[in-house]
Amino acid sequence: MAGAAPGPGGRRRLRDDGLRTCTSAEQSKVEDIVQEVYAAYKTNHHSSQYVLQREKHFHYLKRGLRQLTEAYECLDASRPWLCYWILHSLELLDEPIPDSVALSDVCQFLRRCQSPQGGFGGGPGQHPHLAPTYAAVNALCIIGTEEAFNVIDRKKLLEYLYSLKQPDGSFLMHVGGEVDVRSAYCAASVASLTNIMTPALFAGTAEWIARCQNWEGGIGGVPGMEARGYTFCGVAALVILKQEHLLNLRSLLHWVTGRQMRFEGGFQGRCNKLVDGCYSFWQAGLLPLLHRALHARALSMAHWMFDQLAMQEYILLCCQCPAGGLLDKPGKSRDFYHTCYCHGLAIAQHFGRGDLHNEVVLGIPENCLQATHPVYNIAPEKVARAVMHFLQYPVPSLDPASTAQ
Repeated sequence: MAGAAPGPGGRRRLRDDGLRTCTSAEQSKVEDIVQEVYAAYKTNHHSSQYVLQREKHFHYLKRGLRQLTEAYECLDASRPWLCYWILHSLELLDEPIPDSVALSDVCQFLRRCQSPQGGFGGGPGQHPHLAPTYAAVNALCIIGTEEAFNVIDRKKLLEYLYSLKQPDGSFLMHVGGEVDVRSAYCAASVASLTNIMTPALFAGTAEWIARCQNWEGGIGGVPGMEARGYTFCGVAALVILKQEHLLNLRSLLHWVTGRQMRFEGGFQGRCNKLVDGCYSFWQAGLLPLLHRALHARALSMAHWMFDQLAMQEYILLCCQCPAGGLLDKPGKSRDFYHTCYCHGLAIAQHFGRGDLHNEVVLGIPENCLQATHPVYNIAPEKVARAVMHFLQYPVPSLDPASTAQ
C-alpha cells in the first residue's frame, strides 16, 4: 500500500496502482466509511468542536463494573482483564469508582482469582496465566489501598514466574503454554511493580527480546516472526530491564511511525492491516518510550513523533459509541477492551512531564484525560505508590528447587 492519493483536509487515500486485491479493497472500504464520518461532522458542526462523551462513557463503565450481560460469557477466562480495563478507563476519565461497587469487593474477587501455585487465573478456580496476572496486578495497583496490595502473594508470584522461565530467556504464558514476547512484558511488569525482580529471573530475557526484532524494525511474537502490535510489549519490557539499547531504535522508529494511517489518522497493528482504535495505545504508546531512549538526538521538546491531532480526531469521531464506550472503527461494537485502549488518546494529549509537560488537546478542554504511565499503562502516581509500597519489603527468598530451570 505504498502509493496514496490526496484526500480532503490533506489526508491521503490508498492508491492501488490499478492492482486491486482483497487487502486494498478492505482498506478502501474503511476509508470510504471514515470519509463519510468526517464529512458528516464537518457538515453538521461548523465550529468543529470535538467532544469526548465523558458522561456516557462513565455510565457504560459503571454498569460494567457492577454487572455484565450474558454476552460476556465468552470472557469468563478474562475477568481480571475486565476489572483492569474498566478501572483504568475510569482513572483516565478522572471518575471515581461508583458507590455501588466497593473497592474491597474488587480486591476480594481478585484474591479468589489468585492461584495457590502463584499468579492469577482468568477467574476463581482457573489455572494461573501471565496475562490475567498482569491485569490483576495492574487493577490492584490502580486501587492502591493496603488491602489491594496485600492481595498479592509475592513469594508465590515469584515462584510462579520462575516456573515459566525458559533457558533461552523467554517465558511461557502459562505452564505447558506458548512462548511469545507478551509473556516477557507481563513478567517484567508485575515483577518490577511488586519488587520481586532478581537477576536470575530475567537472565537472557533482554537478549531474547532483541532477537524478536526483525528486518522491518518492529518486534514479532518470537524471533523470525512478522512485526506487529506486540512490539510495545517488547520495548516496554526492555525499558523495565534497562536494556532498550539492544534494539535498532532508528529502525523501530521508522516502523512504528509508518503504522499511523495517512487517511484515517489512527494506527494499524502491522503492515497492510486495517486501522484499529486500540492501537492508539499499543502503537502510539511506543513513541514516548522511543523519545526517552533517543533523548540525545535532536528531537522535539514539545511533541511526540506522530500526528497527535490526527489520532485524536480518529478516536473522537470514529471510535465513540453514541450510547457510551469506545470501539475499533465505525460499524464495530463497543467493548471494554477498546474503551480502555482507545484511551491511548491520553498519549496523544500529554507530552513529557514536569517542566517539559505540554498538552495537545483537540476540541474542548474537557476532552483532556489524565496521563497514563507509558510502560505500565496505569496512572503515574499509582505506579509510584505501588513501587514505594513494595520497596518496603525485601525480595522473597526461595528454595533453590523453586528457581531451578
